[in-house]
Amino acid sequence: MSTHRPVQLQSAQETPVPSVERRLFLKETVAGVAALGMAATLSMPAMAQDMSNGAANFYTSDKVIVQKVTFKNQYQMKVAGNLFIPKNLDRQAKNAAIVVGHPMGAVKEQSANLYATKMAEKGFVTLSLDLSFWGESDGRPRNAVSPDIYAEDFSAAVDYLGTQSFVDRQRIGAIGICGSGSFVISAAKIDPRMKAIATLSMYDMGAANRNALNHSQTLAQRKQIIAEAAEQRYAEFSGGETRYTSGTEHELKKDTHPIQREFFDFYRTPRGQFTPKGSSPKLTTHPTLTSNVKFMNFYPFNDIETISPRPLLFITGDVAHSREFSEAAYKLAAEPKELVIVPGAGHVDLYDKVNLIPFDKLTSFFATHLK
Repeated sequence: MSTHRPVQLQSAQETPVPSVERRLFLKETVAGVAALGMAATLSMPAMAQDMSNGAANFYTSDKVIVQKVTFKNQYQMKVAGNLFIPKNLDRQAKNAAIVVGHPMGAVKEQSANLYATKMAEKGFVTLSLDLSFWGESDGRPRNAVSPDIYAEDFSAAVDYLGTQSFVDRQRIGAIGICGSGSFVISAAKIDPRMKAIATLSMYDMGAANRNALNHSQTLAQRKQIIAEAAEQRYAEFSGGETRYTSGTEHELKKDTHPIQREFFDFYRTPRGQFTPKGSSPKLTTHPTLTSNVKFMNFYPFNDIETISPRPLLFITGDVAHSREFSEAAYKLAAEPKELVIVPGAGHVDLYDKVNLIPFDKLTSFFATHLK
């Protein structure tokens, strides 16, 4: 996910401009971020990239077969994915499988493919997917926000995996990275076919948009954002251009917020930059302004305890600005549950830094609960 509400785009041809949302977001300060890991980012040149700790977003493996696949969700929208199959897989047997969802505003080529590849190397059949409205999946307008459909895409991915001859329907798990962490929890609450769920650097996209980080946004400020989006509906209904919001800034300045710098280093440098076919670099990571407010009605942690007795694993960095969301979910969830804090890791570090991502923990978690 790219951080919520710092910039606003008005069309694919225009450059980012300051907005009400950006001014409100930048009021937020995250204690310890600059001191505990952001200092190096602040001093980096605009197009530098932090490849420390084994950053490998575009990692591929000669131990894994990759196939492009498509399938329909319940709304008859095409969902695009990459299916990863271990080369030594016994296709005559029934095997465990895992669905992997990308960060909010990203696509499967950003973080999800990496996780799917690494877990396939561990022996699991894995499927990374583009959420609807993003990447190669269906949905208009592009970059639209629909938490319900995002959750449905995870269930549709289970539909697909569960109908493959070499997959055991009783042994399907799911991984949600960043915003997808909240989407997969929303899905799992009403889809018991997901037998084990792990999240990494999770964002509760509802709370993040209602309250901002550390509850720094007031109700009045929230209403101002909602009013701006509602007014824009008239413009677009009447044929005006689609406006975009949120996402990662396209240029670093001296006063760029440390969190924005963290996202910039992934989304705006070769480390993780990716533009899907038919899109534009100016639009990547940016949801539409009028749809982004739908997150205000998104409460993924309500009834999270009903996922039990299926296990939940929450993984976050000890200096991640998003840590509050994993801790909140862990507190509300019922057993069995586990919270893993990765020393020295920030939010985006767990997108692609393989020396920090606890793949051994993920492997043991799914091996135990999908056996």
